[in-house]
Amino acid sequence: MSNLHPNSVPEDNPTRRQFLRRTATAAAAIGCTATGVGRAAPGPQPASPERSRRTALKLGAASYSFRKFDLDRTIALTKQLGLEYLCLKSFHLPLDAKPQQIAVAVEKVRRAGLVLYGGGVISMHQEAEINQAFDYAKAAGMRVIVAAPSVAMLPAVERKVKQYDIAVAIHNHGPGDKIFPTPQSVYEKLTDFDKRIGLCIDIGHTVRIGADLLASTEKYFDRLLDIHMKDVTEASPKGHEIQVGRGIINIPGFLRILVKNEYSGVVSFEYEGEPDNPLPGMSESVAYTRRVLAEI
Repeated sequence: MSNLHPNSVPEDNPTRRQFLRRTATAAAAIGCTATGVGRAAPGPQPASPERSRRTALKLGAASYSFRKFDLDRTIALTKQLGLEYLCLKSFHLPLDAKPQQIAVAVEKVRRAGLVLYGGGVISMHQEAEINQAFDYAKAAGMRVIVAAPSVAMLPAVERKVKQYDIAVAIHNHGPGDKIFPTPQSVYEKLTDFDKRIGLCIDIGHTVRIGADLLASTEKYFDRLLDIHMKDVTEASPKGHEIQVGRGIINIPGFLRILVKNEYSGVVSFEYEGEPDNPLPGMSESVAYTRRVLAEI
């Protein structure tokens, strides 16, 4: 009987080793240097028809990964990684930004050829925070708010979802989160609410708290609106983030579920390590993910 955690991949798995070797080459092609600065990589190439379904996942960046950089640099790094979608944290577009400030930021993202699809994570513990978040998202043309609400505020969130037709993806924060630590804890609170309120599954936090990531993704897929993509060193609160493909999360299994169920949201890379120089780790994570998608 195997002693492997359900989220893990064997360290001696030959396919995993092959992915890592190929990923190193692919990451190098992105052109990053030791300082995280390099030549721009070409944009994603169109998938051949027979592979289009497997490679159709939308890949993006959660701008928290670039929290030490300004918006211009964040856009440039996202573009350099060949990602097409961007979810902005308040570091890069303040929640209290004036309409003109929001318009300028939106235009910068658009001119770079990126899609500003969402914002967050945004706290929603008071009605004023909810109102502000929806006005902010509407002004920026965002389709989804990645949120951390209180349970008591869910009815107010639902009213705004219906008024603005903007989805809310509740983020699970794992160990230490007393409200929504796991995907299950989010899902079970949403039974009677509008389907546009759903989950942003943070796969790292899900595994760190000991939840079964693959089973959770399957079971709660009907409300899966957003994903924070990362990897961790162990399935416990002591686990820390590492480049996707180097940790213990069963990334191929997770991606197979998304492809099989035709996930239509964004897979947003959130690389919290190395905040002063995130590009090498992000590059490896993106390259590994693309290689897995090409081969599953």
